[in-house]
Amino acid sequence: MTSDFFAHAARFASNLPAPKARGGGSARYNFGVGHNDPSAVPVAALSAAAAAAITEEGESLAIYNLGGSALGHEKLRRIIADKLNAHRGFALGADEVLITSGSLQGMDLVNALLCDRGDCVIIEQFTYGAAISKARSAGVDAIPAVLDEGGIVIEALRETLERLAAEGRRPKYIYTIPTVQNPTGTIMPLERRKALLALAAEFDVPIYEDECYADLIWSGEAPPALAALSPEQVIHIGSLSKSLAPALRLGYMVAPWQALGQILALKTDAGTGAIEQMTAARYLDGHFDAHVETLTRHLETKLDAMMEAIGREFGTSVEVVRPTGGLFVWMAYPEGIDTAPLVKAAAEEGISVNAGSDWSVDPEHGRRFVRLCFALPSVEDIEAGIAAFAEVSHKVLGMPERSGNMARRGTE
Repeated sequence: MTSDFFAHAARFASNLPAPKARGGGSARYNFGVGHNDPSAVPVAALSAAAAAAITEEGESLAIYNLGGSALGHEKLRRIIADKLNAHRGFALGADEVLITSGSLQGMDLVNALLCDRGDCVIIEQFTYGAAISKARSAGVDAIPAVLDEGGIVIEALRETLERLAAEGRRPKYIYTIPTVQNPTGTIMPLERRKALLALAAEFDVPIYEDECYADLIWSGEAPPALAALSPEQVIHIGSLSKSLAPALRLGYMVAPWQALGQILALKTDAGTGAIEQMTAARYLDGHFDAHVETLTRHLETKLDAMMEAIGREFGTSVEVVRPTGGLFVWMAYPEGIDTAPLVKAAAEEGISVNAGSDWSVDPEHGRRFVRLCFALPSVEDIEAGIAAFAEVSHKVLGMPERSGNMARRGTE
């Protein structure tokens, strides 16, 4: 039996995050994490792909990087390059793609490449929480970029860049999720992409583009990636977590070699997991488009269920805009509402949702929002979970006053 006590805990580094609780487990209604649809994971096909890959390539597991490039599994890099060329406007070869251990590693590498402590960066005011926390962990000042339904507002960004220039500060990067933004679910139009690139070039600031959700669009295709439009000024990251399976921990990065070669020197993990790369390459070869089509059908069905449930249970007490793709609904309460107590109370009832303040560079701007992931739960659990969440919302915030066209107790 081991002790819970560690004699040298006082010697832990300073500024550590809060420790995790022992155990864990999933909430009864889990709308809080960007998991994917379990029924859409091609389990049998992945199993066959893993067996075939290990049978044919298994001996190469004896050598770091499978005896090949530190960029990653060559076939997987070619498949990713082909996908980006076909759908995101690139003209890449396999040697222009780096495989990372999820996009989170890509984020760490970009911060390590570009940032020193005390630097500043510009990050969309509502964004992926890890982008904010990782910048701050690196000792970097995160400055918000104003958003609207088309992404970063160019005029407001110009004002921010001019103010920083007057202070003698130049941001190390502008972080943006232009294609299926997380958490808002919007897509930046082509003309605004061009304007963003022109403005960044004018102020000599690189762009750090995150396209982890770009494969998951309900209909049509988005404009080309920023890195496809102007490769010399953009570092691009993406992921197979949302389009295949999160637990495989496979991401990728595209950048000019001057940046990518330096990033390779910073990537000191001796290579991303080889069996995961081999398996994904074997499965995705010739199957990627068909798999994504099936996955997006599953996801859109669940989105429909969530939008209908929110409308039924919350009525006009909240605002939601149907996302163009991805995994999330961004729900807004009226001005002045703080959702933090609601999120805490919901967790106590087995309902996991994200407080909007955790997805905002300035927490005050995010307090009236919650983020809901619709990918993991079944349609039945979405309907029941949103009803249960509305009940908690009424108890904590007094809204919604009606649900399913019925007055709640105590409101009439």
